[in-house]
Amino acid sequence: MPTKKLTVAFYGIWPEIKDYVRAKMSGFHTTIHTEPISLENMNKDADVIAIFVESALDKKMIHALPKLKMIAAMSTGYDHVDAKAAQAKKIPVCNVPFYGENTVAEHAFALILGLTRKLFLSTKRVKEGVYDYHGLRGTDLKGKTLGVIGTGHIGAHLIKMANGFEMNVLGYDPYPNKELAKTLGFKYATLDKLLAKSDIVSLHVPLFKNTYHLINKKNIKKMKPGAYLINTARGALVDPEALVSALQSKQLAGAGLDVLEDENFIQHEEALMASGCKECQIKTNLMNNIIIDHPDTIVTPHNAFNSTEALKRIVDATVENIRSFAKGEIINDVTAAKPKKK
Repeated sequence: MPTKKLTVAFYGIWPEIKDYVRAKMSGFHTTIHTEPISLENMNKDADVIAIFVESALDKKMIHALPKLKMIAAMSTGYDHVDAKAAQAKKIPVCNVPFYGENTVAEHAFALILGLTRKLFLSTKRVKEGVYDYHGLRGTDLKGKTLGVIGTGHIGAHLIKMANGFEMNVLGYDPYPNKELAKTLGFKYATLDKLLAKSDIVSLHVPLFKNTYHLINKKNIKKMKPGAYLINTARGALVDPEALVSALQSKQLAGAGLDVLEDENFIQHEEALMASGCKECQIKTNLMNNIIIDHPDTIVTPHNAFNSTEALKRIVDATVENIRSFAKGEIINDVTAAKPKKK
C-alpha cells in the first residue's frame, strides 16, 4: 500500500488543460509533459504514469521504469498500453470507463447527418462559389434502420438519439442487455442479420483480439447495399482494404470515420521508413489515404472525445484513480480478474 508522496508524470497533456490538471494534483509530486511518452523523456522516478491514447506505453518502456507502481490510461480504451507486461509486474492499469458517452455518440450522429445530408460536399461547393443544390440530394433518417454494434454506454446514447429521429434500431452485443432493449425500444440481432438489415451501421466496441477487423472482407459484403458505416471507436475494428473495396464497388454509399487503423502514420509518414516497419503497415497507410480522399467519406482526426466537458471528466476520473491508489484502493483496473458473464 502506497504511503509516501507519489511522483506522478502526465504525458500528452494539451497546453490549455495543464493548469486544470495541476490544480487537481495537490499532494503529489507532479510533472506534466505536452509531448507523448518515449524512452528519452520518461520520468524514471515516476510512481505513476498517466497517458492519453497518443502515448504508447510498451513492454520495453514499462521495464525501463523501475519505480512504476500504477498506470493511468486517460481513456476508456487501453490498447496503447501493454497491459500484459504491466500485469506481469503486478502494475495496475486504471482506465476511465465513463466520460464521453454522450460526447462520442453526438460525434457519431454528426457523421451520420453529414453523410446522409451531404453536408461536407454542400459546404465545400458553396465555399467554392457555387450556390447550387443539384447533385446534393440527401436521404431521410426517419424510418431507416440503425445498426448499433456494442450497446454499452456510448451505444445506448446513440440509440436514444436515433429514437428522436424516429429510426428503427437493431443492436448487436456479445452480452445483450435485454432490459436496455425493452427500455429504449430496440431489438437485438446476430451480427450478420444486423449488417444485412441496417441502412447505417455504427461501431461502439473496444479493440481486442476478437474484435480486430470485426468488419472485414467477408462480412462487409453482407452489408445492405447502399448502407453507411460509422466508426468512432477504434480504427482497427475495420479492415481498411475491405472498406476501400466496398466504397469503390458502391456496396457502401459512404463511411464516417473518426479513427483509422495505424492512424499515427497518417501525420508522420516518415515513420514508415523507420527500421522494423512492416509491409502491412505501408499497405494500411496507403488504404487510409484512399479512404481519406474518397468523395463518399468523412474522416475526422480522432476527435469524437474532444469536448471541453469530456476532457474535464477524463482528468477528474484519472485523478480519482490516482488518489484512490495513493490511499491503497485500486479502482478501474483493467488487468484485474473479472468474473465471467453468464
